[in-house]
Amino acid sequence: MASDERPPLNPRDLADLDFQLSDEERMIRDTVRAFVADRVTPNAAEWFEQGTLPRELAPELGKLGLLGMHLRGYGCAGASATAYGLACMELEAGDSGVRSLVSVQGSLAMYAIWRWGSEEQKREWLPRMASGEALGCFGLTEPDSGSDPGSMRTHARRVGGDWVLRGQKMWITNGSIADVAVVWARTDEGIRGFLVPRGTPGFTTQDIKGKLSLRASVTSELLLDDVRLPGDALLPGATSLRGPLSCLNEARFGIVWGVVGAARACFEAALDYSREREQFGKPIASFQLVQERLAEMAVEVNRAGLLALQLGRLKDAGRLHHQQVSLGKLANTNAALAVARSARQVLGANGIILEYPVIRHMANLETVVTYEGTADIHRLVLGEALTGVSAFR
Repeated sequence: MASDERPPLNPRDLADLDFQLSDEERMIRDTVRAFVADRVTPNAAEWFEQGTLPRELAPELGKLGLLGMHLRGYGCAGASATAYGLACMELEAGDSGVRSLVSVQGSLAMYAIWRWGSEEQKREWLPRMASGEALGCFGLTEPDSGSDPGSMRTHARRVGGDWVLRGQKMWITNGSIADVAVVWARTDEGIRGFLVPRGTPGFTTQDIKGKLSLRASVTSELLLDDVRLPGDALLPGATSLRGPLSCLNEARFGIVWGVVGAARACFEAALDYSREREQFGKPIASFQLVQERLAEMAVEVNRAGLLALQLGRLKDAGRLHHQQVSLGKLANTNAALAVARSARQVLGANGIILEYPVIRHMANLETVVTYEGTADIHRLVLGEALTGVSAFR
């Protein structure tokens, strides 16, 4: 293509990520972007302020094929990893809480059943979860067991042909609105997973109040007081900690993409504001320090997008290692936080009100940088990959 035939430079996509996508990938991205513009962006500030996320959003997401979209069969869309990542990016550009709902549903709860469940469990739950009729949650984290899930205290014991579960799970997205919980527990046979339907005697939930981050999301505590389950509630394929960790890796991949959307939303808000806001008789976009901030934000957003795309292509090619997901999670969450904080500075006092999305994204990213493995945990994962020496054991 001759230089005069090049398309004009897009300041919102300096690295031309769009050029690297297929027509189908652009269509999926644009469909999700339109949904977010219609249903999420106009309401996100109110949901954040009220500390809620409407349950009825799930069937709408299911209708678009976004729940478990990277899984095959059982009513799932069977999309590529890259397409799933692009959907996460657009959802989180709206709000991290919406992307979290999709991640927990598809990459944690549904993936656990799809990967480790019996054929009967898959047929019972996956079609309903793909449509949004049923919601799931993923019970791994405990009050005293976060970064070290192997130290969990929740346990399950056999009683005849049944299992009896006792314990507590904490910081569980979708917990109180889920129709089924995937609960991980210590047994005499190792770490095992169980499907615990809502309403099972002894199984209760309570929402965590007072959050100042990820407010447009339901976060709960799960309480299991001698919950008796039939033998077929066990996920037969998961026999060790590898079971839940494989699910976490799926969810982290979505985060790698999602935070690019949050960063982009903050950057675009700052860019638009700098052109409109006037001080000293001219737009603040004309000041060198503001341009420096915008340039640095653009670098981080584009660099994060390119890394996410590379990991998506690797995953689709069957070449992605979990250490590479840690690389993406660490790099992109830190980049997104830096962009949000810089954008907040550009907006000045307006940066702290919900009329603009920046402070909401900035607060949400404090959660996203922590869950599915803290930044320090991912540094240690990379440290072991680099040196061959584990800091955990």
